[in-house]
Amino acid sequence: MSLTVLTSAYRLRSLCRLQRIQAHMMSSHAEPEVLLEKVGRTGVITMNRPKVLNALNLTMIRQIYPQLKKWESDNETDIVIIKGAGDKAFCAGGDIRAVTEAGKVGDSLAQDFFREEYILNNAIGSYRKPYIALIDGITMGGGVGLSVHGRFRVATEKTLFAMPETAIGLFPDVGGGYFLPRLQGKLGLFLALTGFRLKGRDVQRAGVATHFVESKKIPDLQKELVDLKSPSAEDVSRVLDSYQSQSSLDAEKPFILKKHVSDIDRLFSASSVEGIVKNLKTDGSEFAKKQTETLSKMSPTSLKITLKQLQAGAALSLQDVLVMEYRLSQACMRGCDFYEGVRAVLVDKDQNPKWNPSTLEEVSDQMVEQCFSSLGEKDLTL
Repeated sequence: MSLTVLTSAYRLRSLCRLQRIQAHMMSSHAEPEVLLEKVGRTGVITMNRPKVLNALNLTMIRQIYPQLKKWESDNETDIVIIKGAGDKAFCAGGDIRAVTEAGKVGDSLAQDFFREEYILNNAIGSYRKPYIALIDGITMGGGVGLSVHGRFRVATEKTLFAMPETAIGLFPDVGGGYFLPRLQGKLGLFLALTGFRLKGRDVQRAGVATHFVESKKIPDLQKELVDLKSPSAEDVSRVLDSYQSQSSLDAEKPFILKKHVSDIDRLFSASSVEGIVKNLKTDGSEFAKKQTETLSKMSPTSLKITLKQLQAGAALSLQDVLVMEYRLSQACMRGCDFYEGVRAVLVDKDQNPKWNPSTLEEVSDQMVEQCFSSLGEKDLTL
């Protein structure tokens, strides 16, 4: 069978699969995928796909964004609260599998998803009313984008935060290039390259969450926030502070990375990924060995893009970072590592991706540079 016929068959199969996924995404579920309700003078957004850990899809983005804008200009709405249904996740990320299928066959979902998601992230980052994300459970990727740019982020002992994108041939997007370099020292770069997971109180200690409140207190906290009479950000802050002071769970446990903070700052301060790997190998401590092993599994292209993304993002506004990240997202759609990463981690789950290029040395500066180049009239406009 000729290569052309094989390619056509592959594209047709992908297209059929994409149509099935889109039909599923657009189908009218008995349960709406996102609940938008007004409780008193509070807008409440609930991601309502607990079976898939509240993964964010395009349909949900298209419901949340206009509602957020409406509440922002509505005199009857004082604050917005966003949370996830079920007891496992706030939002475990974007609906990456649907995006992968779309990217394979050149379907517009691969552009639309990132474009509209980033527009939503920007709306959250510039929101004029108190925006409170209750990140009670798994919060990764797209879920980070829905929370971290808001004024208040409340973690609980169930919170699990990570930006694991370099493991699937992507990069920590949704404004990761903005908030990660603004964490203490080189912590953000460490989290971005390794996908290291932070849990519970450590999410706040790292600066990702603004508050820590025990999970069982969240319903009372929400009720108290809803009952506030025309609150300012300071009023919201006071309520959150008071709930935090009542939450002593794990308070005596030190920050999980406490003994490694100075190591991270030292080892991850090189100006290239090769330099970081060299520092880790030279150091030779258990911690350094573990990070070397982790980085060796990641997409070399992703690692290099991510380092440059955070270096640039440190000096950019959130809007400029999102424009840059949209360019990167489309570069990943054009490349091959993203599809291979999703296959290895999410589809076949063999955890054995074959990256191309397979080594850091083979990823030239020019290849990285190209990923950041303008898309002309297809650039993201905010």
